[in-house]
Amino acid sequence: MELDQILSRLGEFGPYQRRVYHWYCMLTLSVAFHHLAQVFLAGNADHWCTVPSNTTQLDCSEFGYDSCDDVYWGRPTADDEATTLNEKQCRMTVGLSNDDNVTDLTECFNGYTFDHSQYTRTIQEDFELVCNKDAKVALAQSIYFAGVLIGSIVFGSLADWIGRKPTLLICIAIQCSLGLVTAFVQSFAAYCILRFIVAAASIGIFLVAFIIATELVGLKWRTIAGTMIQVYWAVGIILMALLAYFIRDWRKLQIVLSIPTVVGLLYVPFLPESVRWLLSQGATEKAEAIIQKTAKVNNVTISEHPFSEKNQDGNMKKHTFLDLFKTRVLINRTLNIMYNWLVIVMVYYGLSLSTSDLGIDPYIAFMLSGLIEIPAYIISILAIDYFGRRIILSIVMITGGVACFLTIFFEPGIIRLIVAMIGKFGLTSAFGIVYIYSAELFPTPVRSAGMGLASMSGRLGSIVSPFALYMKQWWEPLPLVLFSSMSLSGGLLCLLLPETMGKKLPETMQEGKEIGLKEHEKTKEDYSAVERS
Repeated sequence: MELDQILSRLGEFGPYQRRVYHWYCMLTLSVAFHHLAQVFLAGNADHWCTVPSNTTQLDCSEFGYDSCDDVYWGRPTADDEATTLNEKQCRMTVGLSNDDNVTDLTECFNGYTFDHSQYTRTIQEDFELVCNKDAKVALAQSIYFAGVLIGSIVFGSLADWIGRKPTLLICIAIQCSLGLVTAFVQSFAAYCILRFIVAAASIGIFLVAFIIATELVGLKWRTIAGTMIQVYWAVGIILMALLAYFIRDWRKLQIVLSIPTVVGLLYVPFLPESVRWLLSQGATEKAEAIIQKTAKVNNVTISEHPFSEKNQDGNMKKHTFLDLFKTRVLINRTLNIMYNWLVIVMVYYGLSLSTSDLGIDPYIAFMLSGLIEIPAYIISILAIDYFGRRIILSIVMITGGVACFLTIFFEPGIIRLIVAMIGKFGLTSAFGIVYIYSAELFPTPVRSAGMGLASMSGRLGSIVSPFALYMKQWWEPLPLVLFSSMSLSGGLLCLLLPETMGKKLPETMQEGKEIGLKEHEKTKEDYSAVERS
């Protein structure tokens, strides 16, 4: 029998599968921690130039004074409307103490003093990432997401080579150990390098956990299982908001966010390896042992050697991602999917990383942004099986784009929060749908390659996202205008894609080209089975 047939006999989502699924999904909590931690590691705090208390070591000639004895140093007047925020935070006044009318503004040369009413310590304070260095905060987050891109390639390949569980244990060890080391670094460069590696390990954890957790689930439940893992991610966001509320020092918070991963090292060795990977390596006996254990826990009887010999595919033509660019239909479809992935991921992280701009307590805003994801994933997965993938994806993306645009017209506060959460709901729903929709659109010979291209586009979107947020320095509404226009365009473009609900998964390149052009046989098991590769 084939594995999917065996799983049908064992129970599509029996007690054993639910147990394994839960413990693998629990590992994604730490991934959410590290992906969005910089919201609080780099929390915005007011700051101003530190006024020198001892002028004996200063050379005042560079300011145009012969001696420092009568020079007065101070802060720009806070209540002067002519004084810009940049001048208040990044400039200091200098003048003669006996002449109140003559003062000049000069850059901070004695460091900065930070307001600790909200955050007791941030990376901006430790590495002086303010004023003319404030773009480095966005750079740090982009470097992190670049690590996600590299990690998805490196650890995805490693999992195919040495196995899912060994790769998972390596990633857990890296995330935990280097996450802890990050809390003690004394330079911005070291912070970025370590976060880059932690990011690579984090996405390795998510990808491998995602694959193993869903592979033991039967066809009927696989789509739901593949989406519900995102709910664990949302719970991770909520938990991080609670932790950050009580821990206002970025170094201590980094430690607390890294320690829980140790638990994974304790229980993952007792979880099963991927049955599909074992079969691909010829380890049939080990795969059968897992099936027998599943049957025992699920109280089902199954033959001692349930697997039939694997069909030989040596004569099949091999395909690469280049085959997606050989016909106009597939080119247009592939580019459309890639653009939508880029937009969805970029806007999703843009909204997630900017919750502190909504005008309410940043911890509550961040928690709400995680809380809204839970109904977004659940409702979207139900809606696409009733109304179709294409129309629901279009609706949620357009809704998200409109909400982003409307946010511009509301002052920070409750109304702005509500509108922003509507946008987050839309983009989160799109995030869940696009995984399923993309896998159903790509034909089987290039499904893995197609999903790899789509995922890479999404990673590029996440890398760009922090710099898109930084553009508010030039014009405050600019990031929201960008997010809105891209979401709207993506929502309209996806209407050009064919509907896949109720359609047989395209098994050949020819079927891939014809989907949407002619009717395919409706097979519930086929369209419910989304390959995860």
